[in-house]
Amino acid sequence: MIRRPAVAGYFYPGDRDELIWWLREHMEDTPSRIYRAMGVLSPHAGYLYSGKIAAKVYGKIVIPDLAIIMGPNHTGLGPRASVMARGKWETPLGMVDIDEALAEQILSLAPILEEDHTAHLREHSVEVQLPFLQFMNPAIKIVPMVFYPLRFSEVMEIARAIAQALKEKDERFVIVASSDMSHYLPSNIAREKDFKAIDEILKLDGQGLIDVVHREQISMCGYIPASIMVEASKLLGAKRAELVAYSHSGEVTGEEPVVGYAGVVVY
Repeated sequence: MIRRPAVAGYFYPGDRDELIWWLREHMEDTPSRIYRAMGVLSPHAGYLYSGKIAAKVYGKIVIPDLAIIMGPNHTGLGPRASVMARGKWETPLGMVDIDEALAEQILSLAPILEEDHTAHLREHSVEVQLPFLQFMNPAIKIVPMVFYPLRFSEVMEIARAIAQALKEKDERFVIVASSDMSHYLPSNIAREKDFKAIDEILKLDGQGLIDVVHREQISMCGYIPASIMVEASKLLGAKRAELVAYSHSGEVTGEEPVVGYAGVVVY
């Protein structure tokens, strides 16, 4: 099964040469790369708005041969916790293989997860991460997942399954949580709310992130992927998190209200 691009030419350039030019122009040559980065938080809006933040995140790490990419379910298709476990994903840069053995192992360890492709057909949150990963490492394999809101006990079930499967695989990896931050708020309010969520991520507190999102009514769409990423990374030995960049759509458009974007590396 090949998952065809859903938002190429819309969220990011659909022409291969144009996309390569954009990535070369924006991927920063960061000498202080974090080799053993275990997780990242990266935004998923159109590259015009959040692409520079994502480029800074991926420019901060050495891209391994394996990425688990988790995003929120925006489309309403598929089950609560969906893993596309077979096939390939296509972007203008070419095909990306799913690591089918790893996907099956994770599915076997977390009963809440369901093998499914329908949730991924039109979902952009995973897709927009792929060109950055492909550009830096054309050999990369992925395990794509998307989620509806979950309880923290379910977050931990998934985080433990990911951590156990990755330990058994014994291969370099990165766990990508795809998320934008506050949606359609005045920029000062968005920033205030967003940093309450960011602070929990920097403390590596997945439960705290879920709690503050609910308590403060923060419209961070990918807080569940971010919580899973944080908890799985801790189980795999992560000790620190670093805020790479924060921005919002108003810095591009000059307009309010705005959508917030944050980039974090966990290692």
